Amino acid sequence: MRRHRGFPHWIRVAAGLAADAAHVVDVEHGAALPQGGRFAGAIVTGSAAMVTDRHDWSERSAQWLRDAAHAGLPLLGICYGHQLLAHALGGEVGDNPGGREMGTVELQLQPQAADDPLFAGLPQRFPAQATHLQSVLRAPAGATVLASSAHDACHAFRWGASAWGVQFHPEFGTTHMHGYVRARRDALAREGRSARQVAAGITATPHARRVLRRFVRHARTL
Repeated sequence: MRRHRGFPHWIRVAAGLAADAAHVVDVEHGAALPQGGRFAGAIVTGSAAMVTDRHDWSERSAQWLRDAAHAGLPLLGICYGHQLLAHALGGEVGDNPGGREMGTVELQLQPQAADDPLFAGLPQRFPAQATHLQSVLRAPAGATVLASSAHDACHAFRWGASAWGVQFHPEFGTTHMHGYVRARRDALAREGRSARQVAAGITATPHARRVLRRFVRHARTL
């Protein structure tokens, strides 16, 4: 992460946003939550924290997300952001019963994705990068589950017209994913998995990245 500058930079570059088109708010390290009316939309990044730890900064962010979602601000939660958005809207987040999901995974779109602004027209199955221990175990009431994997029944959901959560990382390229696998090789070994085998399965994920870019276009048109 130090070498590649971290989540906000990765997301901005993958989304095709100019440096002056995105404002980074590091709530975990004390930055004040912004006024939603200043922005076309908000993207909530991944984090090393766990939603279930209920950190003060995380719970304040959840309240902000709840208010923003009800106000209609376009939102995209990624990994931790996906889980935090689900928690904010009344869903359930916890340890995935199957343990860690890591590497390039195959997503399967649900029939409801056919009419979704971010997922419509994508292949029924496509690869995406993922690394997580916790999952959305129950989507918020009224949410539409859009995608799943063999490991995670709620890899993407939409709540209302303009709030999405995706467990996968649309901003990750193969370099990012390989770095995460190397960093977690000891944990994978303790879990009876081979980092080398996980790394061998890493491939490019262009359709996942399209989801991120579609969100930016959608937010800018509202």
